[in-house]
Amino acid sequence: MTKTIPPFSELSFPRPDEQSLKARYDAIASLLDAGDRVEALHAFDAVRREYESWASHVHLQFSRNTQDEAAKADRDYADRLSPVATDHEVTVKKRLLADPDREGLEAIVTSHVVRLWDSDTTTFDPRISTDLEEEARLAGEYTALLAAAKIPFDGKTLNLSGLVPYLQGMDRDVRHAAEAARWAFFEENGARLDALYGQLVALRDRMAKTLGFENYIGLGYRRMRRTDYGPQQVAAFREKVRAYVTPLISSLLERRRLKMGWDKVMAWDEALIDLQGNPGPAGDHDLLVARAEGMFRDLDPSGEMADFYVQMRDLGYLDLKNREGKAGGGFCTSFPTVGTPYIFANFNGTHNDIGVFTHEMGHAFQNWKSRGLPWIDQLWPTMEAAEIHSMGLEFLTWPQIGALVEDGAADRYRRMHLIDALSFFPYGVCVDHFQHEVYARPEMTPEERHQTWQRLEKLYMPWRDWGDLAYPAKGGRWQAQLHIYRLPFYYIDYALAQCCALQLWLGSRLDREGTLETYRRLCAEGGSKPFAQLVSEAGLTSPFEADVLAEVVHEAEQVLAL
Repeated sequence: MTKTIPPFSELSFPRPDEQSLKARYDAIASLLDAGDRVEALHAFDAVRREYESWASHVHLQFSRNTQDEAAKADRDYADRLSPVATDHEVTVKKRLLADPDREGLEAIVTSHVVRLWDSDTTTFDPRISTDLEEEARLAGEYTALLAAAKIPFDGKTLNLSGLVPYLQGMDRDVRHAAEAARWAFFEENGARLDALYGQLVALRDRMAKTLGFENYIGLGYRRMRRTDYGPQQVAAFREKVRAYVTPLISSLLERRRLKMGWDKVMAWDEALIDLQGNPGPAGDHDLLVARAEGMFRDLDPSGEMADFYVQMRDLGYLDLKNREGKAGGGFCTSFPTVGTPYIFANFNGTHNDIGVFTHEMGHAFQNWKSRGLPWIDQLWPTMEAAEIHSMGLEFLTWPQIGALVEDGAADRYRRMHLIDALSFFPYGVCVDHFQHEVYARPEMTPEERHQTWQRLEKLYMPWRDWGDLAYPAKGGRWQAQLHIYRLPFYYIDYALAQCCALQLWLGSRLDREGTLETYRRLCAEGGSKPFAQLVSEAGLTSPFEADVLAEVVHEAEQVLAL
């Protein structure tokens, strides 16, 4: 029987408290005491689904309006309760893992889920509960600070998302002025941003050492649930990006400089990828939302993608308009007891609207396809695998993307998108390398952190010239990257996934229908397997393999040379 999905406006989840959580987990313990492991596992799964649905809804409502005091109070309550829920969860996992019949446990929940639990049990102890609560509070403070930006520009008062169209415009002086306005906000709040990050780094380092790690790097990888690779493989991948991608982007920027007659490429020139002006969306929010249905019907003749999209649209599971007080960025979240994911974004009238929409729809489609998997740990893959679904759909929609792009500009959009995807690699690995250095030396001063970013920016993006923009020139660019504050070590995932997404793009050029079916199967696998296995079984090559990045970059370079 098909489960009825309620409109988002009608979603309501029971608010847990310490007493209700204790009662639920006491019941699970009783089942385990009685030797009823299967029933205990189902009860454990149910309480986690209910708790996650409620917590996701609370944090989403805060993101939708960071100025809503009731939403902020709910978020603070959820942040305080989170360590309590985690304590219960880890206690059950430890007890299940301590059972001598590990093979029997793996037969029920799979060996991959057991490995995830092995990792999870090393990331929490009641001794760090207060630090976890404070970490969540500080991360929320960062979100609220950036969401509250009021930047005077062009006779308007804009937030950071509203400034983006000016950062990509054809007028070079306007781009420069927009960058100056953007970084004036960060400079004005620089001391506060430095203090926030310093507190977060100290907290995370203290938690790591309390749990027995040398520093936060080991704990960070465990919190990201990375079970089949570590920092050494990631460092080797960063070197491949520097060897194969950085020279290509330098070459592309030099060609752009010559065509535009610039004396040099400045930082405010990099976002102007198309020399006729970056192709924009076909229209406003309402037009894109209406046209997306036809795009998905053309992409997927089975109707599955379009029907899923229409359900999200008509039931209110999309929030794509930029507005005052709304948190920045874009993401996809889910409510495991409901089964329908939710997309959050900030349309601003640039090509980014198309990119973020197709990206987050990739996440959403994966979560929808895997919603029937039996255990909550399987509904989402680890994040480097999850980003294959999102970045992959960005490329798989290429043949139909004209529906969302301004008239006559589809080919230009595709070229711009490919350049943008390649250009991301150096920045993505720079963010990752920066975090490794910071958490290896948590005692860094704010000045040293800025110097570290400045040095790494020159290593991976040697072309970058900030000119008279003093704040980013001294190494302040990282403060605009929310992942660094809120989601430590969640960034290399995009670069690893981009390597796989480009393989899907190359495959779709040869076998469009077959590649779409591969993508559909990959989405349905959800988080049932670790990253390397998901990639291999999809017929893709791991980004950690010796030559794959060089090969996909070479193929992309050949396409761009046409």
